[in-house]
Amino acid sequence: MPQQGTRSRPFRRLGGFRRAAALALLLGGAPLVALPGQARGPDSVADVAEGLQEAVVNISTTQTLKGSPESAPNEPSPKGSPFEEFFDDFFDEEGGEGLSRKVSSLGSGFVIDQAGLVVTNNHVIEGADEILINFTDGTRLKVTKILGHDQKTDLALLQVEPKKPLKAVTFGDSGKMRVGDWVMAIGNPFGLGGSVTVGIISATKRDINAGPYDDFLQTDAAINRGNSGGPLFNMEGEVIGVNTAIISPSGGSIGIGFAVPSNSAVQVIDQLKQFGETRRGWLGVQVQNVTEEIAAGLGLQEPKGALVAKVSPDSPAAGAGIQPSDVIVKFDGQPIDNMRSLPRAVAATAIGKSVAVELLRKGQVMNFTVTVGRLPEDEEVEEAVNRDEQLAPEPESEDLLGLSLAPLTDELRDRYDIGKSIEGVIVVEVKPNSPAAQKDIKPGDVIVEVTQEKVRRPQDVKARLLAVKKSGRRSVLLLLSDTKGELRFVAVPTG
Repeated sequence: MPQQGTRSRPFRRLGGFRRAAALALLLGGAPLVALPGQARGPDSVADVAEGLQEAVVNISTTQTLKGSPESAPNEPSPKGSPFEEFFDDFFDEEGGEGLSRKVSSLGSGFVIDQAGLVVTNNHVIEGADEILINFTDGTRLKVTKILGHDQKTDLALLQVEPKKPLKAVTFGDSGKMRVGDWVMAIGNPFGLGGSVTVGIISATKRDINAGPYDDFLQTDAAINRGNSGGPLFNMEGEVIGVNTAIISPSGGSIGIGFAVPSNSAVQVIDQLKQFGETRRGWLGVQVQNVTEEIAAGLGLQEPKGALVAKVSPDSPAAGAGIQPSDVIVKFDGQPIDNMRSLPRAVAATAIGKSVAVELLRKGQVMNFTVTVGRLPEDEEVEEAVNRDEQLAPEPESEDLLGLSLAPLTDELRDRYDIGKSIEGVIVVEVKPNSPAAQKDIKPGDVIVEVTQEKVRRPQDVKARLLAVKKSGRRSVLLLLSDTKGELRFVAVPTG
C-alpha cells in the first residue's frame, strides 16, 4: 500500500520502463524486455478499495410532493433521451388524480460507527418521508432517526438499527492533504451501485459560494450524481472528505469535484451526535473583503484581512471593543487572509473560550481579547451568514434572462403569500418581452432549481446560467414553484 508521503509511486514503474526502453534505443541496441512486474502499469488500489466498500452505503429516499396536473412540465423530455426516466419517475402520479406524486432519489453515505451511525449530505435526505440504507451485501435497513443535520455544511447524521455490527471507517486528517496526493472516491453514481474512482487532490481551501463555511477539497476523481454524501479516502483508507458538489454543465463528472474536508466534518458530526444540532462560535460582526481600493483607502500595504462593516449590539465583539472599519488580521492565532477566513475560524471555536484578536485600526496594530459566544440560529447580521451580495447590488436583470431576483426573506414571503415550506430564489420583476416573460414567469414565482440543482441565492442562479451558456446549450431548465407550492418545469432560452 502506498504510504502518505509517496503519492507519486503509482506511476513510477511505468515511467521507469519507458526510460529504460528509450535509453536502449539511443544506444543502438534492441529495446529492453520489460519484466512482468514492470509491465503491469500503475500500482493497484484493489486492496484499499476492498477493505472499504462494505462501509460505503447507498441511500435511497422517497418524498411525496403535493401538486396538480397543471404543475407538470410544459416540455416533457423526448422519448429515448437521457432525461426520459427522470421525468417519468418525477411525474409518476398516485391514485390517478394527479394530487400527489412521489419523488425518489439516490445518494451515498458511509458508516462511522459499528452500532449504526451513517454520515451523508443534508441535501440527500432533506424533506424525505422515508430513508433506506442499502449495503453491499444486499442488506437494507430503514433509518430510524435523523440524529441531526446542518444546511450550512450540507452534512447529516443518520441512525439505523443493525442486527450485527457494521463495517465502519475512520476519519483522517484532511489538513495533511496536499495538491497532488492520491485519493479514492466510493459511491453510487447514477444509481449504478458501488463504484470506485481514483484521482488526486487538485486544490485545497476552495470557496465555491455554496455556504458561509466553504473550505472544500477539490479533486479530479470522478464524482457524479449519486456520489453525494459518499466518502473521499486517502491511500491509508481514511476518510479525508465528504463528497458534496461538482461543477458540470452536463451533470456528469468533468474532473471538478468538491468534498467537505474531514477536519471540518468531524466537528459538525460530533455536535450532531452529542446535541442533535450544531453549536458554533459567534463573534457578532458583519465583514467584507478588503479590496485593493479599500486597502489603499485605509492606508494598508496589502489587501488582506476581514473588514468589519457592522458590529451587532451586545455581541462578543461589541463587548471587546471591536469597531466598524477595523480590519481583523488574526483570530486565536490563525491568520485571517480574507473575509471568508473569519467565519470558519470563529465557528470552529469553542463557545466560552477567550481568544486573542489582532486587528488594524487607522493603520495601527491593536490586540483585543474576545470571549466567543454561541451563534444564534436565527441571527441575520453576523459573520457566519454574511454574503458578498449583502454589501453589493444584485446582478442586473438582463443578465438573468430578464428576471430581477432576490433572496426569499420573510418580508417577501408575506408580500406574495409564500408558504414557509417553499425554498429558493424569488422573482420580484420580469422584464417585458424577455425570454422569461415569454415563458409566463411572473413576480412571486420561486426558482427552486436550475438545471436540477437547488438554488438559494440570486448568485446561485447566475452561476448555473453562466455554466449553461458556457456549455453552449440554448436553454436552461428551471423548476418553479408558485405561491401555493405547485411545481412546474420551464425551459427558458439563454440567448
